[in-house]
Amino acid sequence: RDLHVRSRRQRQMCIRDSSSAMMPGASTAQTANRCVASDAASASGIIMRLLYSKPSPYASKVRLAAHHCDLKLELVPTDTGSAPAELIEANALGKIPVLILDDGTSVHDSKVICEYFDRLSGNLLIPQTMEAWLQAKRTESLIDGATECAQLRLYEVRYRPEEMRYQPMMDKQWGRAMRALKVLDGEVAALPDQPNIAHFALAADLGWLSLRFGGEWEGENPNLVRWLEEFAKSYPAFEELKPMA
Repeated sequence: RDLHVRSRRQRQMCIRDSSSAMMPGASTAQTANRCVASDAASASGIIMRLLYSKPSPYASKVRLAAHHCDLKLELVPTDTGSAPAELIEANALGKIPVLILDDGTSVHDSKVICEYFDRLSGNLLIPQTMEAWLQAKRTESLIDGATECAQLRLYEVRYRPEEMRYQPMMDKQWGRAMRALKVLDGEVAALPDQPNIAHFALAADLGWLSLRFGGEWEGENPNLVRWLEEFAKSYPAFEELKPMA
């Protein structure tokens, strides 16, 4: 199944007949509002600017989320290492991704940007029932946290001379990442078929781990490997939007 095609069809069906495409746990009115909001956002013609880099897992998550919500982005490749003025003005932390709205307002980080997309689209990204919301946000938080730990290990090697690297810290961070992946490996089968923020966070972060640590995490997490392969097949846009060197 092509999940992207299905999600688009759902939004079209909602406008014609809201009851026929109602999301689990949502009322007919909520589903209709969700679809109308998404249609209005797509029809507005407003293109938001995204400061990003291709390897960034968090930028990948944002781009996947925007694609799912039919929101247009003007992509602005940004080198955080050179601290360009536009980035620092938009985000004093000097981190990406940063979303710049048509009025100049900046939105960061990736979780906040995705929540903004969710509100703009009428909740196409984040489930609204308590149980589904908790599953989605917990998954997003855990995989993002695992990636942050793995990034600390990467940065230790990238930015410190070999004689200054602190191996115990690198081992500790990698251990944290592996514990989180092990939990997710046992839970990934419970994710719903319809993609939400959990799917996009998981796909983007696992894509980054494959890019930077290919061969180091897959052996102990076969369910995550299988899930990523199946997601890539069912969501063709991932091939273009995944983290790349």
